[in-house]
Amino acid sequence: MIQHEPAKTPATPSGFESFFRAHYPGVVRIAYGVVGESHAAQDVAQDVFIAAQKRFPDPCGSAHAEAWVKVAAVHAGLNAVRGSRRRESRQLRAGTTVDPAGPEELVLERASREEVRDALGRLPLRASTVLVLRHSGLSYAEVSEAMGVRIGQVGTMLRRAEAALRKEMERATRP
Repeated sequence: MIQHEPAKTPATPSGFESFFRAHYPGVVRIAYGVVGESHAAQDVAQDVFIAAQKRFPDPCGSAHAEAWVKVAAVHAGLNAVRGSRRRESRQLRAGTTVDPAGPEELVLERASREEVRDALGRLPLRASTVLVLRHSGLSYAEVSEAMGVRIGQVGTMLRRAEAALRKEMERATRP
């Protein structure tokens, strides 16, 4: 007589795994908006979710977990950009820079994005956070929730942050 093993039912994902699957793409998108590189954005997202798992073992029971990972993605991305700038500065001082490969247009586009990222890195954290969250596609309501402010404040914060970014970009381009 042949015995058949009972059919295995797929394991139900844990609460954190479900949370991760639902929010990972958005966190990567936000991180990409800050760091501008796919692999770096994925690294940032991974770090954010590792920290989130420690902070929110059961994120489904927390009203703040989603907002926290979005803001953490901005902060971690800005830290990655700052770290990259410090590394590049050390390489310049040591004379060990590597010229980027690729067509001229790609280099110019990267330089432009890098100028914006550098300017974002010089802004106050709250200003850079509101800019990145909003320009990552979040609505005013989502930005409000993520930053813990009233929805009516988001527009004002955004306008002030955009003005500060413009000033920082102009200051950086002056000879």
